[in-house]
Amino acid sequence: MDEEYDVIVLGTGLKECILSGLLSVNGLKVLHMDRNDYYGGESTSLNLMQLWKHFKGDDKPPEQLGASRDYNVDMVPKFMMANGSLVRILIHTDVTKYLNFKAVDGSFVYNKSKIYKVPATDVEALKSPLMGLFEKRRARKFFIYVQDYEDNDPKSHEGLDLNTVTAKELISKYGLEDDTIDFIGHALALYSDDSYLDQPALSFVKRMKLYSESLARFQGGSPYIYPLYGLGELPQAFARLSAVYGGTYMLNKPECKVQFGDDGKVIGVTSEGETAKCKKVVCDPSYLSDRVQKVGKVARAICIMSHPIPDTNDCHSAQVILPQKQLGRKSDMYLFCCSYAHNVAPKGKYIAFVSTEAETDDPKVELEPGIKLLGPVDEIFYDSYDRYVPTNDHTADNCFISASYDPTTHFETTVNDVIQMYTKITGKVLDLSVDLSAASASEE
Repeated sequence: MDEEYDVIVLGTGLKECILSGLLSVNGLKVLHMDRNDYYGGESTSLNLMQLWKHFKGDDKPPEQLGASRDYNVDMVPKFMMANGSLVRILIHTDVTKYLNFKAVDGSFVYNKSKIYKVPATDVEALKSPLMGLFEKRRARKFFIYVQDYEDNDPKSHEGLDLNTVTAKELISKYGLEDDTIDFIGHALALYSDDSYLDQPALSFVKRMKLYSESLARFQGGSPYIYPLYGLGELPQAFARLSAVYGGTYMLNKPECKVQFGDDGKVIGVTSEGETAKCKKVVCDPSYLSDRVQKVGKVARAICIMSHPIPDTNDCHSAQVILPQKQLGRKSDMYLFCCSYAHNVAPKGKYIAFVSTEAETDDPKVELEPGIKLLGPVDEIFYDSYDRYVPTNDHTADNCFISASYDPTTHFETTVNDVIQMYTKITGKVLDLSVDLSAASASEE
């Protein structure tokens, strides 16, 4: 313990593990510690016994739910965009060799009280029951514009500068209806509220392109992929990576206390009477609770079911996004479903999550619109957790604190936090231009 490190990472949550791996690959000497005796922190993966103990206080789940070891229930379940930043990071760090991915069957949106497949291309727009005949044609034209748009080809811009034109102005050029804008913004571009409409349209168009390019990648029913056995595999894969580059992992280290020098900068971390010296600390909010503030709360329900989500074409894995306007809320609601097809539950069992940003103190009532869509459930656990963001000035104390996980069921916001933190820690921009074919996902 008495060595000096470039960076000490506290907590083995997804964000911390990804950063630890990236920093190791970047040539930094990293020590990674966790107060728990298991990987994953808040984003750990539980078997049925652990799940039962966590929510019900005993470890005697009913036998008809099947063998405990067949369950790998992620506490922060998120699908990965096939061409998204996380997959690029996995390839960049070569972690893909430790993981097996499988395409996710379906991507859906809730509109006017029903579940619909998200149309992502001009061809799908024409087939989609989400829109009437004339709206389909308008949407098709808009999708073609987005598909053809290339930054470096002014011809494809149709005279619009997307750095100045807002998303709202771009959409109004095509005359799209509010319901159409709702599913495009929330289920395709994956914005969690409507503030994007007043921002420059470039990022909106890029996010739509990412969706359709990811969808085309595996010819599946969605743009998403997910590791077999769930996300619990990720922290362990990054731990292996870190070890290959000379990093050190220590679990079960109680009371990791960050120590500061007289100038207010971090000098090391003490655990069990020993201090490891370092220049920088990376951690989740629980390790430096006096340097974060609460900004919200996530409400969620975790369900075990014996069938897929109804009206999702019997998808074994699926995401359904319920845009805020459709529910008369300030924030979207998300349904996540995975099953034995991804080895996260025994044969015939499905795990579903319903999550949203809490707007009241009663998660049961609040999550009702999402839970209603699931049909009969074998078991349901309600849970909520506070969301924190850092308040410290990292240039003053050299502490880099991740934000808590939001309720989204895809990785895009999580990875953005990681990429920004990487730049703050190293002063470098993470190069994510990689050969995407290095990560494959089986269809079956």
